[in-house]
Amino acid sequence: MVVLFNLQFSRWTFYKHLTPRKFTTLCHHNSTANLSHFVTLTSRQKDQIHLYVDTLLQWNKRMNLTAVKEVNEVMERHIEDSLAILPPLSKHYINHCSGNSIDKLKLVDVGTGAGLPGVVLAIARPGQSLGQNLCFREKFDIAVARAVAETRILAEYCLPLVRVGGMFIAAKGHDPEDEVKKAESAIKKMGASLLQVCSVESQSPYGQRTAVICLKDHPTPMKYPRGPGTPAKEPL
Repeated sequence: MVVLFNLQFSRWTFYKHLTPRKFTTLCHHNSTANLSHFVTLTSRQKDQIHLYVDTLLQWNKRMNLTAVKEVNEVMERHIEDSLAILPPLSKHYINHCSGNSIDKLKLVDVGTGAGLPGVVLAIARPGQSLGQNLCFREKFDIAVARAVAETRILAEYCLPLVRVGGMFIAAKGHDPEDEVKKAESAIKKMGASLLQVCSVESQSPYGQRTAVICLKDHPTPMKYPRGPGTPAKEPL
């Protein structure tokens, strides 16, 4: 089983209620110097991001969703990093997946935890559909995952959800070369190929970020993904 969202309410319900309001508790970021992607959003989208961060930190007091406790750190470490995926996602989807744009994209965020990067991407591109139904095998244009597991484990969970001709994107740290090499066999067995490992323009103080981008070439064999916990215990 792949856990798409582990809060006790629907992410889509949560997202629908991200309407502009006055932020009286937490969310005032002191500087936009390190937020090169955030500053490109519309005023409404910025308000929605602020509301999401506000809500995340409020729920974090009850559920320990993230180790980050301060607004500025959430904005730089989580929001900016999530938005940094969009430029390579857009470029490679349009160039390699027969897409003219990403406006009507069907995107699934696997292992989303507190909604990262899924909720942030949905705010930045409101025409996306966020998948939560695991019966939709090979129905999604793109699967994304951030800070969940090794690439070879993620490949087995994510690529069965991606249509042939779609993409899987794993957000990683500054040097995933060894991890990507270990994942090559798993990626191939899922019917995909490694398209590119590219740097992303994130101003986060936590170092260089990369995106591991895979293209789905063939249907995934029905035996994948294996049973719960098996990909982590016995990686391909």
